[in-house]
Amino acid sequence: MLNQIEQWIDQKNIEFKEQRVCCSQFFDDFEGFYSLSFLKQAYFVVVDKIPKPNFPELRQMGLGDFIDMEVDGITYKDTYYVLPHIASNLRIHFHELVHVAQWNYLGAVPFMERYISEIQTLGYEGAPLEKMAYAFEHHFSNGGEKIDVPSYVAEKI
Repeated sequence: MLNQIEQWIDQKNIEFKEQRVCCSQFFDDFEGFYSLSFLKQAYFVVVDKIPKPNFPELRQMGLGDFIDMEVDGITYKDTYYVLPHIASNLRIHFHELVHVAQWNYLGAVPFMERYISEIQTLGYEGAPLEKMAYAFEHHFSNGGEKIDVPSYVAEKI
């Protein structure tokens, strides 16, 4: 199943490759949190509808609520997708970049295993990977001290 999801993700990222925007444009805003080299390897795409895999097996695993949940953004490996109405919101970019760091550190299959397990057992809002992203988003938006996010992710995961 996870291989099928990864293939779907890779296909989506290829499908939207021409529309991707490099996150290096956020360096001035996120300096001290994300290095320029990290941002140069992360991308976002503005879409009218957030792409999500909708395989029957995922619903059978109890992930129907997550699949159906309305979200403003979602991350797949080094690329995240955001809706037009929040595309200029730095908070959402900061949040999704935490997920890029998590994907980078864990790798695709281990990230998906962990994320799915957390959603199944703790729900979306209780999932530690999400809680970390929301905590960093809050920290950033409240002018918190600069913390190297990818290093923190690697240390705490």
